[in-house]
Amino acid sequence: MARGDGGLWIEVFDHLFASVAEEMGAALIRSSFSPNIKERRDLSCALFDARGRMIAQAAHLPVHLGSAPLSVQAAIEALEMHAGDAVLLNDPYRGGTHLPDLTLVSPVFLSGERRPSFYVANRAHHADVGGAAPGSMAPARDIHGEGLRIPPLRLVARGAFDRALLELLLANMRVPREREADLEAQWAANRTGVQRLGELCAEHGRATLIRRSSELLDWSARACRAELARLPSGRHAVEDVLEVPGASPDGLARIRLRLQLARGRATFDFRASDDQLESPLNTVHAVVVSAVLYSLRLLLPPHTPTNDGVLAPVRVLTRKGSLVDACYPAPVAGGNVETSQRLVDVILEAFARALPGRLPAASSGTMANLSFGGHDPRRGAFTYYETIAGGAGAGPQRDGESAVHTHMTNTRNTPIEALELAFPVRVEKLDVRRGSGGRGARRGGDGIEKRLRFLVPVRGAWVAERSLRGPAGRAGGPRGAVSAAVLVTPGGVTRRLGSKEAFDAPVGARLSLRTPGGGGHGRTLA
Repeated sequence: MARGDGGLWIEVFDHLFASVAEEMGAALIRSSFSPNIKERRDLSCALFDARGRMIAQAAHLPVHLGSAPLSVQAAIEALEMHAGDAVLLNDPYRGGTHLPDLTLVSPVFLSGERRPSFYVANRAHHADVGGAAPGSMAPARDIHGEGLRIPPLRLVARGAFDRALLELLLANMRVPREREADLEAQWAANRTGVQRLGELCAEHGRATLIRRSSELLDWSARACRAELARLPSGRHAVEDVLEVPGASPDGLARIRLRLQLARGRATFDFRASDDQLESPLNTVHAVVVSAVLYSLRLLLPPHTPTNDGVLAPVRVLTRKGSLVDACYPAPVAGGNVETSQRLVDVILEAFARALPGRLPAASSGTMANLSFGGHDPRRGAFTYYETIAGGAGAGPQRDGESAVHTHMTNTRNTPIEALELAFPVRVEKLDVRRGSGGRGARRGGDGIEKRLRFLVPVRGAWVAERSLRGPAGRAGGPRGAVSAAVLVTPGGVTRRLGSKEAFDAPVGARLSLRTPGGGGHGRTLA
């Protein structure tokens, strides 16, 4: 990063602000109860200015962070916040993503000001928020089947939980004690952020913090504009598909992008995408913005501050009622996890046409979502959720990485010991799926093979993609292998699960999962 024209101070304050978000994340991880947050780290934390613009983030989940400003802005518009408040929301139609992602927003008052100078927020994926199936991720025909929808509500008022509201929320969730503990951990994270910003204010002054946050936004906007100006002007039309069994005549739904590049600006036009369906793969405008922000950030120099300034030279166009800008009552559980990945695929494909020879092949293209729940005679009700890694696409100069989370997800694997300790399940296999990456001159990374054996009856759901056609190669490289899920009962009955399917598993049933490998790059020489 350049040192002239205040560049050094901008870099210093970028790290200072980001360190606050990182410390919030550390507090949330330490305080949380569920393995999904504590072990997999399915959470994100960020800082926002008085207008709700993201000024800094921790290195958490791209799908959370790019959409978080819309949640913060929805909270600001809905309620007047006071010191010690925290506003809870998950409504996908008001800045949220999907229902299990609960966002907590708190104001930051500095130097006795009457209006917030900043906001802090964190988002955590809860293992259950009600709905028709444990885990709140099973296919449903409308949003009500997916769980409890929460508009912006004041969960904490001047430092004290609204117990009546909390009891109402918990009464609609399968493991209320776990949900309450994780919500308290989210509140602890926000308190950490408020405290650290107060300490920065004491050291540098309120006016300096506000000025530097504005300069950070301007810095990122200039960096993005300069990078876009280096791209050749032009229009690029790209289309890719999602698998929607039974929801469309051919079982596919299409995302269509028209990317226009000209004079340091970009327009991402998704309005020609298919209409919303009775499918969990619908998503909302906030997730589209998140995918655009992430994809742009991949093109920028490594140390560019990641904030709302990246979007300053950009327009993101969607159509209400479409697959990528769903309206009530469309279900959206899989949109945040699966459609977000496909959005990145089409955006990077469009960029590849503007930058031939530079971009890698497609990565696994799915977060491979598994959820299940039931009743353990020893410990009571339980719910579990995880995303499973796959293969990264090969690049022009190197093979793809194997068994990694790619693009819009940045979570970890749940350690086998933690999974078996917390839930009535045994992990019989967890291995790299050798040979699943596209071969090519540069090989795509391999996916994962995982086999679970259930020790009690469970109700579960498998939501994945790339089960019909593997991730695309580039420059003549072959595709990666497809995903697959197979359930085998103790009696030997084998059932191949569809890519979006709920299932019931008896005691002793085995579930085998295979995730896709990444696409290969370049043709293999004979």
